[in-house]
Amino acid sequence: MTPNLARTLVLALAIPFLPLKADAQEIPWRHALSLMGDIKYPAGFKHYSYVNPNAPKGGLLRLGVDGTFDSFNHIITRGTVAAGVSTIYDTLMTASLDEVATEYGLIAESVRYPADYSSVTYRLRASARWHDGKPITPEDVIWTFEMLKQHNPQRRYYYRHVVKAEKTGERDVTFTFDEPGNRELPQIVGQIAPMPKHWWTGKDPQGKERNIANATLEPPLGSGAYKLKSFIPGRTIVYERVKDYWAATLPVRIGHDNFDELRYEYFRDDSTELIAFKADEFDFRAENVAKNWATAYDIPAVKEKRLLLETFPDRARGVMQAFVFNLRREKFTDPRVRLALNYAMNFENMNRNFFYGQYERIASYFSGTELASSGLPQGKELEILESVRGQVPPEVFTATYKNPVFDKEESVRGNLRQAAKLLREAGYEVRDGKLVNAKTGEPFTIEFLIASPSFDRIILFYGEDLKRLGIQFTVRQVDVSQYQNRVRSRDFDAIVSGWGQSLSPGNEQYEYFGSESADRDGSSNYAGIKNPAVDTLIKRVVFAKDRGELLAATRALDRVLMWNHYVVPMWSINVSRIARWDRFGKPDKLPEYNIGFPDIWWFDKDRAAKVGPQK
Repeated sequence: MTPNLARTLVLALAIPFLPLKADAQEIPWRHALSLMGDIKYPAGFKHYSYVNPNAPKGGLLRLGVDGTFDSFNHIITRGTVAAGVSTIYDTLMTASLDEVATEYGLIAESVRYPADYSSVTYRLRASARWHDGKPITPEDVIWTFEMLKQHNPQRRYYYRHVVKAEKTGERDVTFTFDEPGNRELPQIVGQIAPMPKHWWTGKDPQGKERNIANATLEPPLGSGAYKLKSFIPGRTIVYERVKDYWAATLPVRIGHDNFDELRYEYFRDDSTELIAFKADEFDFRAENVAKNWATAYDIPAVKEKRLLLETFPDRARGVMQAFVFNLRREKFTDPRVRLALNYAMNFENMNRNFFYGQYERIASYFSGTELASSGLPQGKELEILESVRGQVPPEVFTATYKNPVFDKEESVRGNLRQAAKLLREAGYEVRDGKLVNAKTGEPFTIEFLIASPSFDRIILFYGEDLKRLGIQFTVRQVDVSQYQNRVRSRDFDAIVSGWGQSLSPGNEQYEYFGSESADRDGSSNYAGIKNPAVDTLIKRVVFAKDRGELLAATRALDRVLMWNHYVVPMWSINVSRIARWDRFGKPDKLPEYNIGFPDIWWFDKDRAAKVGPQK
């Protein structure tokens, strides 16, 4: 599932099961779920080992965001949801940051499920409260689940195997699944963040009925460690820590939520945001542009060590970032065309000229993890691939996937010749310097849709070699809202996008690459992949019975995706590059799989005094 740096990894999990008796009353209640086997923290643990349980509370954290916002309702897909809104709500379960695929009860005090994974029951804590003091109830959980399925197409698809949610006890909610054996489903529903039914079905201060189907800027009622304090529409949001937060003393929250205020400042684009950051208008920035990391921070504050530049290893996520082409458009349906577009991308020259040698080319949808395929398939992976032989490119069995390499002048010419050859085989020819469809005479054009100018120079560089092949291209930069709307409605030729992966992939792969999600507006199947073999392999991933089978099935899926040339892979780096003003403290040893910012960091008054006052 998709990792989320801001708070926790969104993990695809389930529980290693013990033999259970048929009587549901004898199914044991558990305090945690884990796909990986042993659970680190036993029932009754005091706090996570990586937190500072005595971390001071106080201070302000300022964060920067590109674009704008127009809603605090995160259920619906229309509009742009405000940054930080997740801090308002707690979830049934919450992830630990030093384990893979393991979560502990937050709103839910315990969980149980039968040995065949056909359902799961969560028991809510009696102490769980909304900010107005009313208890969080099974009715809230059920209503939220129903609203998600009704008003959010992505969540409706994600929960499609959950056929029923019902109250089965005073504080118990049971979710029933449409088929047994899907070990991930108990954890999927455990990630639900309940919303208050009584508030959303009530009236606003003006006496108007609220409607969960609509965007709203009314400050919402939540249950989490923070609540909305103030905002300026489209520009600024301030959340304040809830002083009587109901979960503050729970083991899973001790050492967390240490800032008194979280302020999000919105900027027009990344370039404007960078200027503002260096002017100390906000505190923390994850730097995704190699040129910026290499050249943009040569300022006095860095030399004076008031502004710190740090790298943190990424151990818990894989990634495929790529030029994603819209397979729903006929010109991109032939894999030879897509492979030709890869042969036209001179990554090595980009890396030298733009990235200061910081990146490596991506050759896997699970790049940077043990899930990535390599070499030729063997053992269990080969056995799984045999089930789709004849439905996949033959190279899946005979060759190791490698991207074209532009390491010499001869290879540059050779790669472009190969690209031209592939385009001819796909039915294109060059007329008057333009690549056209040999049958229709229609020119081959590509519009690259972007929302930030940071990729403009990269696409222009790539475009020079596309032009040598006769391909006409344009770059269309639009604002964030328009970009999101066009991507949701599939109104694009090509975008820069991708998919984040956890160490325990599962049902989200249907959303990313499954045939059923290809034509659904708003899905994460940006490319529009429809492939029965891919569907079969995703099912093998989802229903894997142990870690070994999960690794084999995921590598098989990865291999088939790569050899279909659905995207032109870009590049990655195995660290997070962080720039921050030195106003904060952090645990002596950060958790292995996440830096835990801002959850387990805190405002350090002494450090802040040396840096200077915040604006």
